[in-house]
Amino acid sequence: MRNQKIRDLVPVCKLGGMANARLSLRETVQLMDDAIAGRLPELEQPLFMTSSNGQVLSMYARSSKIRRLFDQADVISADGQPMVTISHLLTSKPVPDRTSTTDLFDDASLLLPEGTSYYMFGTTPDEIERAAATVRHRFPRIKLAGYSHGYLDAAGEEALFEDLDRLRPDILWIGLGVPREQEFVLRNIDRLKSVKVVKTSGGLFNFLSGSRSRAPVWMQKAGLEWLYRTVLEPRRLAMRYLITNPHSLYLLLTRTG
Repeated sequence: MRNQKIRDLVPVCKLGGMANARLSLRETVQLMDDAIAGRLPELEQPLFMTSSNGQVLSMYARSSKIRRLFDQADVISADGQPMVTISHLLTSKPVPDRTSTTDLFDDASLLLPEGTSYYMFGTTPDEIERAAATVRHRFPRIKLAGYSHGYLDAAGEEALFEDLDRLRPDILWIGLGVPREQEFVLRNIDRLKSVKVVKTSGGLFNFLSGSRSRAPVWMQKAGLEWLYRTVLEPRRLAMRYLITNPHSLYLLLTRTG
């Protein structure tokens, strides 16, 4: 088990059978800051942070492979409003608020010390170029040390690790999708020791690039972001949500506490 002392410091709430961090969005940023500043005990490997939502809960319950991947993360943040709402209804110590990766990226970029360095890895060459341009424009106080698309062969991965060793970014944001991004982190954890924090990021770079838009705030607060995304991408997402939404709701109602 990795970084056990860190895991012992982070309070959790069992949601749908998965231990999610009982941290607010701001507290999650503070934890990242503590890792970067060296204030966390015996952190010999990067702080490995990932996120859960309804789809992940369903996958976690159905697949022992997925359970092994997520159970090795140091911090799992609840990136789904229904998860937060049900935690308030069914537990005495709920998750304070939703920590979506997009919101976390924005808050971290505004609240972490000026000069905090990022490396972004994932999505297509065109998408990552546009995402990088957005970050440099919106968050000039952040140092974007480097970036790479996610379609790398063995030689490309080796070049990535050499880049990370040379640049030593504070945070590595990885957007390869579940479970590829979790597999990548755990398979290469010993090659990532020059990084302080690793955060899996799903579709973050697509939002940064502008190729996808976020749901209106009222839909996010109502837990309907999935519906907004389905309307925009019905072929890709409709069947996924038809299968995972009822299952994840069942898990939340029966395996929370």
